[in-house]
Amino acid sequence: MNTLKTAFVSAICLLVCSGCATIKMDFLVDKLDPLEEQTVMPGTSSSKILLIDIDGFISQEGGMGIIRDTSSMVEDAVSQLSLAANDRRIKAVLLKVNSPGGTATASDIIYHEIMNYKQKTGCRVYVHMMDIAASGGYMISLPADRITAQPTTVTGSLGVFFLRPKLDGLCEKIGVSVYVSKSGENKDMGSPFRKESKEEEEIFQSIINGLNDHFYSLVQKHRKISPENLNKIRTARVFLADEALKVGLIDGICYADDAITGCIQDAGLDKSSRVIVYRRKQYPNDNIYNTSRTSASGNYSLVNLGVLSSLGNMKTGFYYVWPGALMDK
Repeated sequence: MNTLKTAFVSAICLLVCSGCATIKMDFLVDKLDPLEEQTVMPGTSSSKILLIDIDGFISQEGGMGIIRDTSSMVEDAVSQLSLAANDRRIKAVLLKVNSPGGTATASDIIYHEIMNYKQKTGCRVYVHMMDIAASGGYMISLPADRITAQPTTVTGSLGVFFLRPKLDGLCEKIGVSVYVSKSGENKDMGSPFRKESKEEEEIFQSIINGLNDHFYSLVQKHRKISPENLNKIRTARVFLADEALKVGLIDGICYADDAITGCIQDAGLDKSSRVIVYRRKQYPNDNIYNTSRTSASGNYSLVNLGVLSSLGNMKTGFYYVWPGALMDK
C-alpha cells in the first residue's frame, strides 16, 4: 500500500512539474496532520464553546485510501476531547450527533471518554441531534447536561443485536462440508458453517441481555424516565423528536444555532463566546454545519459502494445500532 501511495504521489508531482501548476494538493491531508482550532462562529469573548461532530457509523475502524488514511471515530473523538481538556478557555462542549450507532465497544468508549472529560474539566457538555441519533448514537449522548434535537430527528432504537453470517444452507446446496476439530464443546460457537445448538443460542442471548442491561443502566443513571415510558423505549423502537420529548429521551426541540444559544445561556457564558472546531485544514466560508475534519469527509474509496460501504464496517459482533438507518449511511 505504501508503494502504491508513493507511486501515486510521484505521478501527481510529475503533473505539477509539467505545467499543471493549478492542481491543489489538499487531498494529501490525512490523520497524520494535527487537528487545529478553527472558528466557525466568531466572538469577542475569551471563552469558547467546542463543537464536535459525531457523524456516521461509530467504530474503532479507521479509513484507508490510496493517498491518505483517516482516523476512526473513537480516535477522533478522544483526540478532540484531549485537546479541549488542555484549553481552559473552553467552557462548554456541544456534540452534534448524526449517527445510527455502531459497535457496542466503540459506543461505550466514547461515552466513557465524555464522562472522563466532564469529570476532569468540570465543563458542561451538550448534545444536539441531527438526522439520526439512534442506539449507540443515543448512548454517547447520555452524559450531556441537555439534549436537544431537530424537529425532524429520529432517535431511540435503544438495544443490542448480534450480527453473524450463516452459510450452512448455502454449503448444503452446493455440497460443501466444513469439518472442525476443537478443544471444547463451544469453541466454534457462532460458526457460519453450521446451525447453532439450543445451548449456544442461550449463551448468545445472555450476552445480548447483558449488553442491553448495561445500556439501560446508563439510561436510568442519566435520564428521569417514568416506568411506563421506559417500557415503550425498551421495545427498541425509534421516535420522532416530538415523541422522543414526550417519553423523556430528549430535553428540547430546536435548530443547531438555537442549541448553541441555549448552551451559552445554560452554561452562563458571555453571549459573544466563540464557537470553535478542531480540523486539519481551513475552509472558506466555514460554518457549524461543516462536518469535515480533514480535506474532505466520508469514504475515500475511488468507488462509492453506497450501502455496501456501511455494511462493510459491520463484522461479526455485537452492536448498539439501528440497522434500518444503515441504508442512509
